[in-house]
Formats: sequence, structure tokens, C-alpha cells
Amino acid sequence: MDNNIHNYYESVVMKKLVLYADTDKSLTDEHWSDIACVALNHLPPRYVRHTVDMSFYTSPQEREEMEDRIQLAIENAIEYVRQNPS
Repeated sequence: MDNNIHNYYESVVMKKLVLYADTDKSLTDEHWSDIACVALNHLPPRYVRHTVDMSFYTSPQEREEMEDRIQLAIENAIEYVRQNPS
């Protein structure tokens, strides 16, 4: 069995959150972990074996829509965690 199977959104969301965390020091590592979970729970699962598969199997329009969905999920998750910090 192939151990490379993963949810495409996980790595994309985590990379984007690292950039946010570098510029926003008001939230703790625990908050960023919560934000990742909230954001990922609002995105549909998209399982791939290799991340490059996404560029072959999605149209430019679909990739743009996915990016928009990711951005919205992250922004909503940050707002949610800021309002519910526990």
C-alpha cells in the first residue's frame, strides 16, 4: 500500500499559516494549531498521492477556486479562534 496518500489541503494550509504566524505574534502556537484544525474542517477532503497531481487533474479555474476557499477558511478560522481563545 502507498504511504504517500494525504489530504492536499493539509500541507497548503500549514504553509500559509506559517506565513501568518511569522507576521502575527499575538497568537500562540496552540492558537495556530487550533486555527489549522478549524480551517481544515471547513475544507473538503482532497486526497492525492502526490501534490503535483493537483496541477495535472485540476483546471486553472478550479485551482483558483481552491485558493479562494483556502484563504476564506483560514481567515474565518483566525477570526473564530480570536473570538474563542480557549
